[in-house]
Amino acid sequence: MKLSTKGRYGLRAFVDLAVYGGKEPISLTGIAKRQDISPAYLEQLMGKLKRANLVESVRGANGGYRLARTTDEISVGDVLRALEGDLGPAECVSDIDSSYACGCGDSDSCVSRLVWKRIHDSINDAVDSIKIQELVEENKKLTSQAT
Repeated sequence: MKLSTKGRYGLRAFVDLAVYGGKEPISLTGIAKRQDISPAYLEQLMGKLKRANLVESVRGANGGYRLARTTDEISVGDVLRALEGDLGPAECVSDIDSSYACGCGDSDSCVSRLVWKRIHDSINDAVDSIKIQELVEENKKLTSQAT
């Protein structure tokens, strides 16, 4: 499985929001500068995260975005699925449509489906086990070492 820029940039932006945010909203301009991501692209990513109820937007002069839940309640898997959709390697094991025949004609008797299912489950178990809080803590360690 290969993540698109949506997943890679979106996770970076989300962690940035978790590191620099709090109760006060963070502007997209600040995130865009720190993460070197186009503000227009970042707006699209935040829209997806907002629809998934992972971030909230605040309007006004001091507006921006903030996390909708605490960092220990949100997993990397939550963020990646909001941005990328299902993380499976093949459509026949997708949580969205498990009846899809993946082009082989009959997913129920396809022996390769076992391989794709195990990969799918492993990927999801891995990303769901990593909470955003872990990445925030790792960021703090890395930035304290750099100074």
